[in-house]
Amino acid sequence: MAQLGGTPVLIMKEGTQRTRGKDAMENNIAAAIVIAEAVRTSLGPRGMDKMLVDQFGDVVITNDGATILKEIDVQHPAAKMMVEVAKTQDSEVGDGTTTSVILTGELLKRAKKLLEQKIHPTVITEGFRKAAEKAVEILDNMSIKSGIEDKEGLKNAAMTCMGSKIVSESKDELAELCIGAIEAIAEQVNGKWTADIDKVQIQKKEGDSIDDTKLIKGIILDKEVVSPGMPKTVKDAKILLIQTALEIEKTEFDTKLQITSPEQIQQFLNEEERMLRVMVEKIVNSGANVVICQKGIDDMAQHFLTKAGVLAVRRVKKSDLEKLSKATGGMIYTDFDDITADKLGYAGLVEERKIMSDSWIFIEECKDPKSVVILIRGGTELIIDEVDRSLHDALCVIRDVVEDQKIVGGGGAPELETAIQLREYASTLGGREQLAVEIFADALDIIPKTLAENAGLDQIDILMQLRAAHQKGNKFAGFDLETGQVVNDIMTIKVVEPTAVKVQAVKSSVEAASMILRIDDVIAGAKSAMPPMPPGGMPPGMGGGMGMPPGMGGGMPPMY
Repeated sequence: MAQLGGTPVLIMKEGTQRTRGKDAMENNIAAAIVIAEAVRTSLGPRGMDKMLVDQFGDVVITNDGATILKEIDVQHPAAKMMVEVAKTQDSEVGDGTTTSVILTGELLKRAKKLLEQKIHPTVITEGFRKAAEKAVEILDNMSIKSGIEDKEGLKNAAMTCMGSKIVSESKDELAELCIGAIEAIAEQVNGKWTADIDKVQIQKKEGDSIDDTKLIKGIILDKEVVSPGMPKTVKDAKILLIQTALEIEKTEFDTKLQITSPEQIQQFLNEEERMLRVMVEKIVNSGANVVICQKGIDDMAQHFLTKAGVLAVRRVKKSDLEKLSKATGGMIYTDFDDITADKLGYAGLVEERKIMSDSWIFIEECKDPKSVVILIRGGTELIIDEVDRSLHDALCVIRDVVEDQKIVGGGGAPELETAIQLREYASTLGGREQLAVEIFADALDIIPKTLAENAGLDQIDILMQLRAAHQKGNKFAGFDLETGQVVNDIMTIKVVEPTAVKVQAVKSSVEAASMILRIDDVIAGAKSAMPPMPPGGMPPGMGGGMGMPPGMGGGMPPMY
């Protein structure tokens, strides 16, 4: 609202709220810190889980930072930016979501003290930018070469990732499954390794235990064999993948046929049967003994396929058909006349199995599958969902190492080493940016401090011991959460993380913190209210006269 000659002039819609200057900054920083504190206790092997209950009563139990923030119904705009940090971290590298959110919160908490000293937000954000660039350089320099040939490095990285999850007791076996999956789908393009984890299909089913989770070098279809007379098991399967329906197609335009005698009806039926028989003969002559069809299969065609001893599956999703093509090496056909024996897919075993109450088709023992499946088992749906999230993180971590080919020690060691070197770098800068770089270094200490705190150890005591070890040149000095002792090289106890995860956490947290710090004016529009109901509670033409049960309709109270 502005004043013009003593008359108030409305600039914005009535009900709009505006917060400016220091109040806007403090509100945004406070909201971001609340989000960071919410996930802080879930960091590390001794971190705790969160139980999240939505408005429908559905329960999620997890300690995955991205999942926690995704499930929380956040209203404050600055808090929503923290949720975006976690989403970015999760989609980019798949792990380190809690680290990035905690680091963002700590950067803002320490930046608030500089703001109180009248240091301009732009100066702080510029210092953060320089500190982030230097931190990425430090992390790259301290990294150790790894890659797809380094089986031990891959396994240790996956086990470290799963060490804080509900699956930690089975992390050894699950890490092996994840490595096998990534090795199957990884490809070398122009001298660089790539691994698309979308080629790893995840299937979940309650029953058995987490230890019964399996890697299948092939695909699982949540379908069953179309006809009970067909074989349920086929060994040395030659698989035909077809997008076209095994049915007589209807004409694309309306037609009228005039039939004058019963013999003509029989001729039509005989011709349909002949066409279907020809289709099936083309399939059988190609040598295929398994047919996977994206569309329908006519009853008559099922009969002919059954007589030929062919196993058939229909109504398979297009995405599953594409995965099957990658797994079996078969071509997806759209025309029966094009089928050739050399373009059929191959699998050592195709079998229908009953899992709990459902029948699934297992296509296994493929020669060189470029698409695989992990079948997750567990006692309850909640456990299976958490295993799914854990395996996703582990697959992403292995992919990061395969593609980036760099690893560092975990346990807060890289953050502490980066902080020490950043303080030395800060001393070379002039002006107030030096203060921003120093608080960035101090903020990095929050990771080892939080790990120690969550493990029930004295965080100050642990931090001092770690700093002393790093000052002696032990760049991967960390503490063993099992014993509570500081070790000079955290990698000796197999605590390993991909460099890409640490680098992305630094980048994400700095960008989010800088954006929040630069906001000095929050203009929130008035929330639109629900239109009032007409007298009687329902619009004209609805209610008691529309055959509604007694007690509803005209007598309903207005809803606001």
